[in-house]
Amino acid sequence: MYKTYCFLLVFLSGQLFASTPESHAQKVAESLPLFSKIYDDKRDPFKDAVAAIELAKKTNRNVLIEIGGNWCTWCHKMDAFLDKNPDVYYALHTEFVVLKVNVSDSNENEAFMKGLPPVLGYPHMYVSTNAGKMVLSKDTAELQENGQYSKSNWLSFIDKWKPEKEDNIVSSTTAL
Repeated sequence: MYKTYCFLLVFLSGQLFASTPESHAQKVAESLPLFSKIYDDKRDPFKDAVAAIELAKKTNRNVLIEIGGNWCTWCHKMDAFLDKNPDVYYALHTEFVVLKVNVSDSNENEAFMKGLPPVLGYPHMYVSTNAGKMVLSKDTAELQENGQYSKSNWLSFIDKWKPEKEDNIVSSTTAL
């Protein structure tokens, strides 16, 4: 599993640098598409979903669709939890393409939401394969313990729903 305060030593340009989970998470955050970072009531979730699936195909990841909005207290708590737990943030964004879809009074994104199972509370998450097949609808309350998001619950969730990686298989017909 991921260890919060383990250090990865990297040798660059003849100098030794310590690379922390925070620095890895920061590098990931800088490279994320806008649809992975914010809820925006002006964005087109269909267009963003197509882009997310294309990126997921290229990078062999699943898509995690996060339904919520800037008005949502628990959405802010979830973002704060991920910011404070860079190992979880890093694992989430390296195993999934995150697609944040806004649902608010100013834009309920009804047409997009019609195609998904019902939302029972916010934030709500769906997991889709990179082929667009929906495999999970999940209330994020299940990622909490004692009223707060739990690192172990998040890491277990990520591990369970990440795509299976294809191993390089050597053909048994290869001549010896």
